[in-house]
Amino acid sequence: MDAKDEKRFNLALQINNFKASLVEFNKLVEQTTAQKKEERAGIFIPKEDSIDYDKFYTSVQQIFGPEVKNQDVKCFYRKLCNNPDAAFDWCEIFGYFSTDEDSLTSQMDEENLVFLVSRKQRIVIAGSRRRDVIKCIVKVPQLDLLITASQKGLITVFNSQMRAQTSTNVTDTSWITGCDYLGQLKRIVATTERTIIVWDYKAQGSSQEHYFVIKPMDHCLLCVCVVPLPDQLCRDDILLGDDGGFVNKFTVSSDDFGLKQAKTKKKLQTQVLDSKNFKSVKRKLHNDWVMKIRYIPALNCFGSCSLDSVHSLVLESLKRLEDNLPVREFAMPRGANSFCYCGKANVIVTGGIGYGVIL
Repeated sequence: MDAKDEKRFNLALQINNFKASLVEFNKLVEQTTAQKKEERAGIFIPKEDSIDYDKFYTSVQQIFGPEVKNQDVKCFYRKLCNNPDAAFDWCEIFGYFSTDEDSLTSQMDEENLVFLVSRKQRIVIAGSRRRDVIKCIVKVPQLDLLITASQKGLITVFNSQMRAQTSTNVTDTSWITGCDYLGQLKRIVATTERTIIVWDYKAQGSSQEHYFVIKPMDHCLLCVCVVPLPDQLCRDDILLGDDGGFVNKFTVSSDDFGLKQAKTKKKLQTQVLDSKNFKSVKRKLHNDWVMKIRYIPALNCFGSCSLDSVHSLVLESLKRLEDNLPVREFAMPRGANSFCYCGKANVIVTGGIGYGVIL
């Protein structure tokens, strides 16, 4: 066998091996999606048989080798958990993203753009990273600002003309899961999976990268919102949802940040604050991940939704977080991953995978 034939043989062998790996990978995805559907249907899965992220990542490494990256597999696994009925492509496990500019332009569509000004113009943020996604967008009507937070930690403030005013990179090992605006403290709050970030976006110069980190947290934080109560001065209440089914309320004040910063001789890029020093309460309202939480001033209550099919949506006053009295809750067939309040119609619209409900 000459060198040319040997090269063709090796190439054919590699192709056959990769095809076999794809077959094994598809079996793993089918098995995992089937299990996630059973979990949503309330079917008990023994712990030893449950495919959690660690087992999934280990199996993917055994199939494709060590070339797969943890963050790409983690993103694929989350997509699989959030929507088991979605279409999956094997190349997603490698975080495939075309870097060819002409190819990128031809493939670009509305769902790939952060802000679509026209078919010929994109807003490019200085310092932004490729293969990143916007995790949260918050409108601040009173200041005519828009805040975005990307999954990998880029928080940006835009004005009404969609021009980036300021931004910071949160150098945390965990992903950003949500953000909101602290109306009384005039700062931006964001959550990663294990920390609360408070950023003074108005700071100038080198202080622009300065932010506070509140940790540790008992569970993985999945969503955040601020309680807009105008009678509170120099303090804000923050509502957090986590993967343990808990709704947490944290109270932060100007003393927690402003005075501590003034007493610090040298301003560091980050300052870590102990979560135990903050006033907080929590209550377990769901038996699954809390996917979204919002405070509704018109109803004087908060709402939290979960993939839990028994306790899918809870609408209750903040007082219920501090006692053990029953709460107002609604059950959806397959849980709820989002909801919104329509003020004019005075209804709440909530939805799950492939359906919606009006309350």
